[in-house]
Amino acid sequence: MADTVKIAVCDDEKNIRAYLVSLIKKQGAECSIVEYASAGEYLADGKEHDLVFLDIEMGGSGVELDGMGLARHIRSMDVCRQPIIIFVTGYEKYVYDAFDVGAFQYLVKPVDEQKFAEVFGRAVGQAISEEEQRKKKLVIQYAGEGRAIPLNDIYYMESQNHNIVLFLKSGKLEYYGKIGDLEEELAGQFYRIHRGYLINLFHVEGYDKTEVRMANGDKLLLSRYKYDGFVQAYMDYISEESL
Repeated sequence: MADTVKIAVCDDEKNIRAYLVSLIKKQGAECSIVEYASAGEYLADGKEHDLVFLDIEMGGSGVELDGMGLARHIRSMDVCRQPIIIFVTGYEKYVYDAFDVGAFQYLVKPVDEQKFAEVFGRAVGQAISEEEQRKKKLVIQYAGEGRAIPLNDIYYMESQNHNIVLFLKSGKLEYYGKIGDLEEELAGQFYRIHRGYLINLFHVEGYDKTEVRMANGDKLLLSRYKYDGFVQAYMDYISEESL
């Protein structure tokens, strides 16, 4: 996505699709746009997108997925990256449902141009930021050769004796290393919450005074001596990501 933001516009009304496409083109972003009139068309095409404008009321005939059903299906897919979803709806009552599928924002029809420009700008900024994060990698020596692991594939690291265990999206990987060296190398996105744990702030789902809950479901002990520093590091990280 270095040069082009891949955008999908999903709405069963042709005039709405045309209007959204015209608004996108007015923003001046380098992008490619694909239109879909139904959930079936979107799924049949099989393309990955960075940003999806999705009509919540689209379809819903009983056979065809409606927009919310398509969003849930997208979120259940095992893909390299999940798209940013922006719902387009005629009814504000759907706002809470939008949060259930991790929607970035929702726009109410008729879509206001100024509101669209603001939401679009933030969404494209996040898409670019996520792509830049995906390019960052940790290079390690494993099985006699160098191996580059994308940082966002790492949930956290655990120090065991003289080895490091990486907890990855694909499973576990263990290699010789020092957690102190990694703590210094990865400062900013990773934080050492305990003598034995170095966590990826990108994958933090929640925390309290005694533990941190990661996106893979693991709950890790949070040292009471590290609590204040962790909270500050996490707030700094998410503030930086939202810029």
